[in-house]
Amino acid sequence: MNLKSKVLNYVLLAAIALAMLFPLLWLLSTSLKSPTENIYQFPPQLWPSQPTLQNFAKVWQYYPFGRYLLNSALVAALAVCLNLLFCSLAAYPLARLRFRGRELIFSAVVATIMIPFQLVMTPLFILVAVRLGLSDTYLGIIFPTIASAFGIFLLRQAFQGVPKELEEAARLDGCTELGLWWHIMLPSIRPALVTLAIFVYIGSWGDFLWPSIVVNREEYMTLPLGLAKLLGSVDLDWRLVAAGSVIAIAPILLFFLLVQRYIVPTESGSGVKG
Repeated sequence: MNLKSKVLNYVLLAAIALAMLFPLLWLLSTSLKSPTENIYQFPPQLWPSQPTLQNFAKVWQYYPFGRYLLNSALVAALAVCLNLLFCSLAAYPLARLRFRGRELIFSAVVATIMIPFQLVMTPLFILVAVRLGLSDTYLGIIFPTIASAFGIFLLRQAFQGVPKELEEAARLDGCTELGLWWHIMLPSIRPALVTLAIFVYIGSWGDFLWPSIVVNREEYMTLPLGLAKLLGSVDLDWRLVAAGSVIAIAPILLFFLLVQRYIVPTESGSGVKG
């Protein structure tokens, strides 16, 4: 590839990246604009002439965004931990153990991916809120996300890629099935675990539909519900909405930056040396 082609490729990639980042930059710009600036002016001004953090202070002061943030963080953390635990426990025997009906069970699990959540939402609400009485609880919020067919599928494929030599060596050393799952298999599929954690974290953090159904009390509301409440206020100010949206997005970006280096497997990740 010559120099001209490389320059064109970089320019094209930069233009695509800018187009994708522009909504976030506009959101951040709106959140930093003072009340004296016109956010509807044309042509629009990307960078505020008088940047201020007053909108963030107002959102934090007049709305319980601290509580919303704590609830979202707790719900997302519990959803990630439980999803990784149950999905890995379900995926391990489907990948490494031989038993009758294994492929049929796996096919049935994968088939549930095609079922939309809206179809099971009503019976799930009856089970969680009516039968179990888990409305307005953290467990009720995370109940639909403690395991997923996608997570089982992803981890099963990762477990199947672990070298058999590791498993055979562990069995010769007297390792039990649970010890093999914990000490050998899970460290070997760390990139897949991190990938699943990112998907579950983002999905739980931004989920609006299920929490809006199962949560009625404000002390259990998550950030999406808090933003919806902010949008429904009488004195709607889009600067405050933008500030609240930035508060909701920032933890997701931070979480991704912290764990992205674990997504790419290392040479020593398999534990097999030549």
